[in-house]
Amino acid sequence: MQVTLAANARSRERVRRREKLMKRLFIFPRFIAIVLLLLQYALAVFAQEVTRKDLGENKETSRTGITGTGAGGSSTTAATPGGADGQGNPLLGGKRHPLYRLRPSDVVEISFTVAPEFNQTLTVQPDGYVMLRDAGMVEVQGLNLAEFAAAVEKAYRGYLHDPQVAVALKDFERPYFVVGGQVGRPGKYELRTDATVAEAVQIAGGLTPAAKHSQVVLFRRVNDDLVETRPLNLKTMLKQRRLKEDAHLQPGDLVFVPQNEISKIDRFLTKPSVSMYVDPTQF
Repeated sequence: MQVTLAANARSRERVRRREKLMKRLFIFPRFIAIVLLLLQYALAVFAQEVTRKDLGENKETSRTGITGTGAGGSSTTAATPGGADGQGNPLLGGKRHPLYRLRPSDVVEISFTVAPEFNQTLTVQPDGYVMLRDAGMVEVQGLNLAEFAAAVEKAYRGYLHDPQVAVALKDFERPYFVVGGQVGRPGKYELRTDATVAEAVQIAGGLTPAAKHSQVVLFRRVNDDLVETRPLNLKTMLKQRRLKEDAHLQPGDLVFVPQNEISKIDRFLTKPSVSMYVDPTQF
């Protein structure tokens, strides 16, 4: 009897151990399956993120390609027939580079394909006209070279059957800026590259000990009668290294460094009013 009970107890113990082992064997695959699912989900999320980033870079490359600028400083500029190279559409983010237009004192050369006896070199007069041989006066100020060639052809149609003209700009007034006031070498300088007010002051010999460099004034001509003014605090800008606030020069600009503080200056001045600060004939 006791032997039988002991045997039954051992049998039940073996059954319980077997059930525990089966449970462990069943739980372990479920755990492995859950881990694999989590890994698959993580890989899918990572792949989506990489794809989204690649698409964004492709869009950026495509967008910069439209305006002629690429990543890494490279550029692809398309030349438009009859227009300035690099003349983009401003609506697409392009920057316009307008064609040069004739001014007084410019020197142009005219060549006729079938009538070389009419070839001539002309200087644009102060009133904006040139005197064409046998064709008279033609107003050319404000015309680009293509428009000037068309005007010459029109003027000679009464003398030549089919005038074909080639024009070339031989000499012109170089872009310039003027620096006056308390600088080492005040005067007129060629604007050969992009330059700022701070760079212009250094080109002109730097500031003198009497300079009020906290109130430098940039004068910019708006038209023949109006001048725009822009005060600049070079002292604070350079001390705090806020170089982005430095103004970029345009042809004809005048930079004035005062000796004493200017209490008040209007944003726009008439040209006679500029004489309070500098000689208005300088620009």
